[in-house]
Amino acid sequence: MEQQGVGALLRIQRKDAGRSQADQAEVLSAISGRAVTRNEVSRWESERRLPTPFWQKHIAASFEIDVQHLRRAVTSTRVEQRKAKTGEVVQRREFIGAMASLAIPLARTEQPTGRRIGQSDIDELRRRTARLRRLDNIMGGAETFPVYSAEVDFTRRLLSESSHGIEIGQQLRALLAEQQQQAGWAAFDHGQHALAQRLYSDSRRAAEEAGAFDLAGNALAYAAYQQTTTAQSGTALATDSCEVARAMATPKVNALLLERKAWAHATAREPQEADRALNLAREALQVRDDRLDPDWVFWVNEAEIDIMAGRCWTELRRPLRAVPVLEQVLSGFDDTHARDKALYLTWLATSYLQAHEVEQAAATLTRAADLAAGVSSARPATRIESVARQLKRYRSMPAVGDLLARLGV
Repeated sequence: MEQQGVGALLRIQRKDAGRSQADQAEVLSAISGRAVTRNEVSRWESERRLPTPFWQKHIAASFEIDVQHLRRAVTSTRVEQRKAKTGEVVQRREFIGAMASLAIPLARTEQPTGRRIGQSDIDELRRRTARLRRLDNIMGGAETFPVYSAEVDFTRRLLSESSHGIEIGQQLRALLAEQQQQAGWAAFDHGQHALAQRLYSDSRRAAEEAGAFDLAGNALAYAAYQQTTTAQSGTALATDSCEVARAMATPKVNALLLERKAWAHATAREPQEADRALNLAREALQVRDDRLDPDWVFWVNEAEIDIMAGRCWTELRRPLRAVPVLEQVLSGFDDTHARDKALYLTWLATSYLQAHEVEQAAATLTRAADLAAGVSSARPATRIESVARQLKRYRSMPAVGDLLARLGV
């Protein structure tokens, strides 16, 4: 038999009890000790809002029914709503990805020649690199790595096969360093850690040869971040990244390197150092500077620092600090950025679990799994599986059991 949705169940139970929505609100107010309005009862029955575990308990008592029956109905409604929402998001994500792919010629068909390369050529290469970089917002590393790798190969051949002056050669090397970092990130996102590490090392070398020490520092920061995901401490590399880039870094570059330093300290269980780095990152964003920020930090803003803060406090097992900031930022985070939102939701789910809000943790992880479906990235799947394993002890709870069965954990 198909599971009944919670709205239908509540309407049937209320009518069987001979109550109006206002009557039901009064009954619930008396039972729970909290004020309930008729409008709230209406929202539950129309499924515009689902009753929380607290209200599920009191609603079940008001109708003298088993609370598990009500919870199964809530789960059924949540699943149906999720299916509808996920379908819309996936279609929108696929459409945006397709349009982005069409807008940018992804495959390099031309070959580097012996012609002389000038500033206009460099400017066009930079514009193309910037456009391609934004594919990372909506596509996973498995899809973007071939594109980014081809750009690296093309620019490397330009350096060796074209004719250019010293200054243009330096700019080409800096561009190559950017592209190697982007390819390294895509390889890392796809789970190819050895390849990513090699690309980050090559990037640092190219950046130093070009005198682009902000880029060299960013290569170190990428490598530090990768170390933290492979059970290694990244604090030394993260500290070096800030020192190497210091002389050239714009405020946004400083903020990016500092937030990654905070993450390294958080994963090393060093709360004071993590908090200090986060505060310095926020301060860096407030610094006025006439220099143009490089395009490779276009996405760094206060919301990014907040997300990192929430993740850091989750790693440090401080859910009272992590949950509010993650909830606030993620409430306005676009679902088309599915990989990143799915990842961030796993940290929110972990914080809920640390706060013993098991059902909320399961619901949040379910949302992350929905968003990660079809995303060509290894990282969300790894994080979702890790959090799911922590939920196994609560398998007897319907919401948890359903999720674990779906994930095969």
